[in-house]
Amino acid sequence: MIKARIRVLCVDDHRLVREGIAALIGRQADMEVVGSAATGEDAVALFRRYRPDVTLMDLQLPKMGGVEAIRAIRREHADARIIVLTMYPGEEDIYRAFDAGAATYLLKDMPSDEFIHAIREVHAGSRPLPPDIQARLDERATHRPVTPRELEVLELLSQGMRNKEIAAALAITEETVQVHLRNIFAKLNVNDRTAALTVAVRRGLIHLR
Repeated sequence: MIKARIRVLCVDDHRLVREGIAALIGRQADMEVVGSAATGEDAVALFRRYRPDVTLMDLQLPKMGGVEAIRAIRREHADARIIVLTMYPGEEDIYRAFDAGAATYLLKDMPSDEFIHAIREVHAGSRPLPPDIQARLDERATHRPVTPRELEVLELLSQGMRNKEIAAALAITEETVQVHLRNIFAKLNVNDRTAALTVAVRRGLIHLR
């Protein structure tokens, strides 16, 4: 009796990455790529069509991002086994992915044999967590949470906006913007806007485009 192969859906907005993953998986006797998508919307549609055993999901996708795509898939298929495969090691990215329902979180620079092993583990029902990812989650637990409004301020700050422009964009006063900035500085343990952006990007609170 021939054992069924692990059916994999690959989601990444870079064609070379998708082709590279497909080539690697294609060399495994017990796996096959059944579909590939470049957007979150296509990922949801292809999941419905193919019902893969394991889905590999990038986070930074055009329009619907990876986290949103994970939530959309898991709303329809609570048993979906989704592996995040990304370049972003930020603690907030990791937290959001697991909160959405990801089975594990892998970085694209990991050894290929460990990557393949992780797919097999997730397919078997395990939720393998690399030690460095666990360490970042543990570190996040020690930080004071940033509010949604503070995240909005950080996003606008990253676009080079001044306090007056941020106030206008959020329909609040400049004084309120200053209060938000003081709270952000305290939570990120920094003293200025540049340092705040540096820490926010490192932790995955925001992403520079």
